[in-house]
Amino acid sequence: MNDNKVKYILGIETSCDETSVAIVTSERKIIAHEIYSQIETHKQYGGVVPEIAAREHLDRLDDIIKNVMEQAKIDYQDLDVVAATSGPGLIGGVMVGMMAGKTIAATYNKPFVAVNHLAAHVLTPRLSEDIHFPYLALLVSGGHTQFLLVRDVDDMVELGTTIDDALGEAFDKTAKMMGLPYPGGPFIEKLAHNCEDKLAAVARFPLPKPLYKKPNCNFSFSGLKTAIARHIQSMPEGDIGASDAQDLAYAFQDTIVEIIKDRLSRALDAAHHENGSALSQMVIVGGVAANRAIYNAIQNVASQKNISCVTPPLKLCTDNGAMIAWAGWELYNKGISHPLSFPAKPRWPLGKSSVSN
Repeated sequence: MNDNKVKYILGIETSCDETSVAIVTSERKIIAHEIYSQIETHKQYGGVVPEIAAREHLDRLDDIIKNVMEQAKIDYQDLDVVAATSGPGLIGGVMVGMMAGKTIAATYNKPFVAVNHLAAHVLTPRLSEDIHFPYLALLVSGGHTQFLLVRDVDDMVELGTTIDDALGEAFDKTAKMMGLPYPGGPFIEKLAHNCEDKLAAVARFPLPKPLYKKPNCNFSFSGLKTAIARHIQSMPEGDIGASDAQDLAYAFQDTIVEIIKDRLSRALDAAHHENGSALSQMVIVGGVAANRAIYNAIQNVASQKNISCVTPPLKLCTDNGAMIAWAGWELYNKGISHPLSFPAKPRWPLGKSSVSN
């Protein structure tokens, strides 16, 4: 599909609470990129409100597309591919971005690529780093936590997933119970970092490790969240004191780290079995990858198994238009595009499930 001419790909992302547009080239250059975050809008509700998110996307998207085109200093006719998130996600938001992408594609007679939001996350390291297939991906975000064996652009095998809450969701719900702002992950990480006696904190707030040592690669965080609630209920009424909050945050984060280390070790073995040979690379993608304790734990496990571990730059870990543009190019370069009748998908499983674990 690639005729060696530099291609320009427009990517649109509106699946949750970021409105983002980017233009990326086939040579892995981001020539224009803008992200509008709705965090301040949703903070007062303690989470994303779908109807409000969709309205904000609708209000902001046209101006962001215009800004990005001006930054790139190209015309719509110069575009080679138009890509837009078409699922999974909050359906109202997904439809806003997808319809904008389809409109541009139809108006200027450009190919349209419907991008799976999760696939875009998993392929992002190939935009920022020299990553080759196959590799293991750990996707950790507010809505998803799963291991995937990435064999090709359109060939991904799910090795394990969460059976209840996603990891980012567990962080946010725990933070909310502790009286911390939304999104909760960075606040919990900061409190945990400031914990003065880590061993005492773990002893004081014992927490379960759901599915720990179980013979699969799945995650479960619901029971951990329930245990946190019980610890909070056992405290005196009123706001949690600073020392108590630091200890509880550390105990929570430390438990998460131990769970991930166990699950990752098993996922690497499962990927080896599924692939038929050992892997040399893995990637961490999604917003939770910004947590340094989790990142360092994953790096340590990978190093012990002689696996190089790559994470995209932080700005490409959270939802963004550049990842959609790049995934759109990866698909188009393999001869994959979609009709304008392609439907928005609130649910869109990323890969077939592995039977090996």
